[in-house]
Amino acid sequence: MQFIKIFILLFSIQMVASDFEKAEKLFKQEKYSQAELLFEKHLSSHPNHTKTLEYLGDIAGHEKKWDKAILYYEKIKNQFPRNADYQYKYGGAMGMKAKDANKFKALGMIDDIENAFLMAAKLDPKHVDSRWALVELYLQLPAIVGGSEKKATKYAEELQKISPVDGYLAKGKIAEYFKRYTLAEKNYTQAHEIGNSKTTFQRLYDLYLNKQKNATKAKKLKEQFDK
Repeated sequence: MQFIKIFILLFSIQMVASDFEKAEKLFKQEKYSQAELLFEKHLSSHPNHTKTLEYLGDIAGHEKKWDKAILYYEKIKNQFPRNADYQYKYGGAMGMKAKDANKFKALGMIDDIENAFLMAAKLDPKHVDSRWALVELYLQLPAIVGGSEKKATKYAEELQKISPVDGYLAKGKIAEYFKRYTLAEKNYTQAHEIGNSKTTFQRLYDLYLNKQKNATKAKKLKEQFDK
């Protein structure tokens, strides 16, 4: 009798694992609707399964269902408050909701967003995404509610130490935001010389074409990059 109980338990665990693995495979194939159904099924019997909660948060984010994403990310953030990625994802979902909300509601969310990104950066000295988020946050916020070029530059400097390409891109972003296009060009050029990626090319190309209105430079850069 005891053997039968153990067999049933092991069989049920195997079935759950199989459902989760199928859902994970579907997620990686970007079949989010199908994956969501299986993840929700798994969650119904394992309500605190961290990876399932994270996947469901990611799916909700992909579908721009920010309230749903926040709910899932908040659960895993509370489960593991010292996990930088979970803090970052929670802050990111909150930030995206704030962008879609009215100004009054968005103002009430700023502290939670900022604290989540700051915590992620503090927990992981090499967390690139949280530092990028802080650069963007401090650029976009009005000074009266915490926006600051000085703060944005601080995290651009931290990015520089972690990843020179990201550091130059962040500094270029700040310079471009304040319409210092010559300085932006200098930083984007340095980033492109190091990274030579689609991202570094696009930043510099857009600056030439749309901000400096220099079609000749833009064309030359594209020709070089296409080679």
